[in-house]
Amino acid sequence: MPQNTTFFRKSRGPKNLAWYASTLFGLGFFSAMPGTVGSAAGFLAFALFPVPWYAIVAVAGLAVWASEKHSREVGDHDPAEVILDEVVGTWAAMYGLPPGFSLPALFLFRIVDIIKPFPVNASERLPGGWGIVADDLVGGVMVNLILSGIQWLYFGGGWSVIF
Repeated sequence: MPQNTTFFRKSRGPKNLAWYASTLFGLGFFSAMPGTVGSAAGFLAFALFPVPWYAIVAVAGLAVWASEKHSREVGDHDPAEVILDEVVGTWAAMYGLPPGFSLPALFLFRIVDIIKPFPVNASERLPGGWGIVADDLVGGVMVNLILSGIQWLYFGGGWSVIF
């Protein structure tokens, strides 16, 4: 079997703690769509073990450090294989929502992450690991606010408050 196919991209950078953390133990090299793989991993982790807010903050801090270190080592300002930021964004999108909103949160987060509307693309310009993580975190919070608004409007009596 060839070493470098569409599904297994060639690994870059030294395999140190930053490499393992930022690529989720190499999972970021598994597909031509690493962001989707990272979001799916975050979704599955959140579905199995609901993640508290302080864990999201801790993993976001780890992601900033690891992604900055890895990006410097490979000489790329936002390497595609860095997917820990996708996990953080997915968790932010799903946090505090009912289980029935988990899958819509995942899909809407992927759309926002690909399109990168205003607050997301502005946060991406931050330097180093902050920019790598911030766009996904801002996108996740944005999706969470949209879905929380929909939940309130349709299932929390929002229409009766408005009208």
